[in-house]
Amino acid sequence: MSSEILLILVAALLLDRLVGDPDWLWSRLTHPVVYFGKAIAAFDGALNRHEALKPLTLKLRGALTIGLLLLASVAAGAILHKAFGLLGLIGYLLEIVVVAVFLAQKSLGDHVLRVADGLRRDGLDGGRAAVSMIVGRDPKTLDAPAVCRAAIESLAENFSDGVVAPAFWYAVAGLPGLFAYKMLNTADSMIGHKSPRYLHFGWASARLDDVANLPAARLSILLIAAGAFFRRGRPAAADALAVALRDHGLHRSPNSGWPEAAMAGALDLQLAGPRIYGGVKVSEPMINGPGRSVATREDIDAGVSVFYGACSAMTLMVALIAMI
Repeated sequence: MSSEILLILVAALLLDRLVGDPDWLWSRLTHPVVYFGKAIAAFDGALNRHEALKPLTLKLRGALTIGLLLLASVAAGAILHKAFGLLGLIGYLLEIVVVAVFLAQKSLGDHVLRVADGLRRDGLDGGRAAVSMIVGRDPKTLDAPAVCRAAIESLAENFSDGVVAPAFWYAVAGLPGLFAYKMLNTADSMIGHKSPRYLHFGWASARLDDVANLPAARLSILLIAAGAFFRRGRPAAADALAVALRDHGLHRSPNSGWPEAAMAGALDLQLAGPRIYGGVKVSEPMINGPGRSVATREDIDAGVSVFYGACSAMTLMVALIAMI
């Protein structure tokens, strides 16, 4: 974790916060994650074609897939960092841009705020349409409070794996670490779910993603508490920490429960609970049961405010570590 890497990360966090993922750019260029997805799909098509294969065989093929993809990602990151090092100041600027591309502060905040805007502008239909862009559950089953909860839950979960985790792995291992994490996270979203096709083939990707997100998930509760302190005061920060420590285990994910519980505490709101994915009801207890049961548009706005406070806290923390 060198000061050079940390200073590049600070600049990338600031750039991503200000610019995000502009539509005019990515409508003309292909986002790097799209290429990650194509590589994963190619392995999936080649090695996960035969339903009659034994579970162990599918697990081994899936492990081989993610192993090769991670090696390729590390190699690509190392080569790119070496190339940037030959370009002096221009190389530093290019690396800042590359790191910023893999962060999701402004884009995540914008997507979540669109849910509140949709509810205000077009009512429940508008909220459902906007939330369907960021969550996997069936939007037709959601009433207005459930739409708001879904948006806030997505905000908290993606703060951890879309902002904190890539920043953490870049700080620890530079571009090779960042590329490997994003490849793994993309693989988890594509083949890591427990559908019949991917239950065994995606097993290794899902387990490795759990491990890779473990430090960021725990760090995220401190950052959300800091964001709550900046935007809502000391009691909200204390509640964020208390609820995270108490209720994180109520979530089905070993990592997502930490930031979601912290956000629930910061907003004094119940999150999670029963919901429907692909027509199948998933029964889970409410996180922060003593909190308010009805989420509103204003809670989405408040959640995004805490989120941006947490992003600012992370940027400040990285800058202080770099100076030390």
